[in-house]
Amino acid sequence: MKIYTRTGDLGTTSLAGGQRVAKDSTRLEAYGTVDELNSYIGLLIATPGVEEEASATLQAVQNKLFNIGAYLATDNTGNAMAEPQGLGQEAISSLENSIDLLTDRIPPMHCFVLPGGSFSSAQAQVCRAVCRRAERRVITLGNETRVDPVVIRYLNRLSDYLFTLARYLNHTAGIADVPWKKD
Repeated sequence: MKIYTRTGDLGTTSLAGGQRVAKDSTRLEAYGTVDELNSYIGLLIATPGVEEEASATLQAVQNKLFNIGAYLATDNTGNAMAEPQGLGQEAISSLENSIDLLTDRIPPMHCFVLPGGSFSSAQAQVCRAVCRRAERRVITLGNETRVDPVVIRYLNRLSDYLFTLARYLNHTAGIADVPWKKD
């Protein structure tokens, strides 16, 4: 099977059901940004300093992001009951549990913190920022067509997890949070 099909050479692509859409459509922006996030998370997993427990959580997240991408790549306009596979309250609760575990291991936060510190923490902050963008793109898509609210809740909680993980990665590297200072 060839990787290139030439069917997208004029700026369109196929959704999961075969419908052709412009590559700059809101739907493509939404699931393309989720795909970008997934790639950055893969980079974070490969980054030195990311422990096995975090890697396992992030790999589970990658699978959920593929589920979200598949859901967003399907035009469910005629099926209001369509929902993403493997994504529900249990997936959100799992992220919340991971956030709580990490929060118990780091000092309390008393101010806004700047992204950076260790390389792994900086990479987690990039993932967080891309996750927020993916969330915005999915919300925009939801203004045009129905999007299951669990997708937005999952992305929102994922960005919280990535922020907490970034702080944890700095903590385990012996690097204190860098507070935001208004000049």
